[in-house]
Amino acid sequence: MKNQYLKTASGMYINYFLLGMVNIILASNMSYLTEQWDTDSAGISYIIAAIGFGKLLTYALSGYLSDKIGRKPLVVVAACAMGIFLVGIPLSPSYQLAFIFAVLAGIANSAMDAGSYPGLIEIFPKSSGSASVLVKAFMAAGAMVLPFMILFFSDHGMFYGYAFFIPAAIYFLNMILLFTASFPNRISSQEGEVEENHKFISEPIFRKEGLALVIIGFTSTGLFTVSQIWLPSYGEQVLGMTTASSIKLLSYYSFGSLVSVLILSVLLKKILRPVTVIVIYPIVTFISILIILIVKVPVVAAITSFFIGFSTAGVFQLAIAIMTELFWRKKGTVTGIVATAAGGAAIVMPLVTGLMSKSGKISIIFIFDALLSVIGCITAIFVYYRFGKLTKKGVEKEKQEHRLHA
Repeated sequence: MKNQYLKTASGMYINYFLLGMVNIILASNMSYLTEQWDTDSAGISYIIAAIGFGKLLTYALSGYLSDKIGRKPLVVVAACAMGIFLVGIPLSPSYQLAFIFAVLAGIANSAMDAGSYPGLIEIFPKSSGSASVLVKAFMAAGAMVLPFMILFFSDHGMFYGYAFFIPAAIYFLNMILLFTASFPNRISSQEGEVEENHKFISEPIFRKEGLALVIIGFTSTGLFTVSQIWLPSYGEQVLGMTTASSIKLLSYYSFGSLVSVLILSVLLKKILRPVTVIVIYPIVTFISILIILIVKVPVVAAITSFFIGFSTAGVFQLAIAIMTELFWRKKGTVTGIVATAAGGAAIVMPLVTGLMSKSGKISIIFIFDALLSVIGCITAIFVYYRFGKLTKKGVEKEKQEHRLHA
């Protein structure tokens, strides 16, 4: 039977395709923006941190509003605000005004997440993990396309702002699409989940598995934030690559993300569990970062960029999927909590790594990134243990009931 909300889901995925561009658009245009605002690379990293600041300020409120007034108002407003950000940045005459636009982008991002993740889970209740990681697939696709757009405009001597204006126009058109789309009734969806979630014989404990998932929200966001900001700089300053070649590292990174989430969207349905993936991926990230630090060769950097993108893809989305499965009565609220941690990472990581960059040793940033992956792995192992304990009891109960009825 055809899902009646495919138009709605398509609109939300388009939002995230464009968000993939937004996530790297400031770092990718660093040379233009530093000149425009008379600042340095650290200054641009602070602007990127302002996006995280906007997220952190509003994620809790966005999550509450998502459960209170519904998903639709949030995703429509998010598309509009993100379009305003994209128009405003290349037209900003001052660093201060750009900072304000960046905060607005963070607010838009928080509204988008709080409305879209619960909304997609309600549209695709039988495949919530796959629906969530597909968000990352669309983000990766957008991030993969943007560097080629930038290079096209640069090669033709065109204004760099066109790379901002095109996604802005699509955001505004998508806002209209979402405004006319229908969304699932979240009350009916919640009632349908009561029977589905009987597998937890005891209530999940937020201060245990919930808190661990919040930490994963922080580390997973930190890992891809650092990579997206500093991979081009690492290629240029440490490996001696040209500016154009170093920017392409982001394309390899994004291609790895895209491949990863496409594989996950299939395997999560029948073979892999989200709790397994969030353990394996940080290990792959750690190994990839070690290689890029030790083997300082451009070709190796391109390959490892692919694997860093592959292994950081979807972890944040899966953390939200697991969180909403455990604490399903307040999907919007718990999404907001995990995303608040992510917002904190989006602030802290650019600030901390921006300060590290002043030492002149970009390698230190990636050593720091490797430590983050270790923390993420240890926390994920704890979630895996707790989730297994809860579901194992549930499975044993089901088997007992089956024997009684047999």
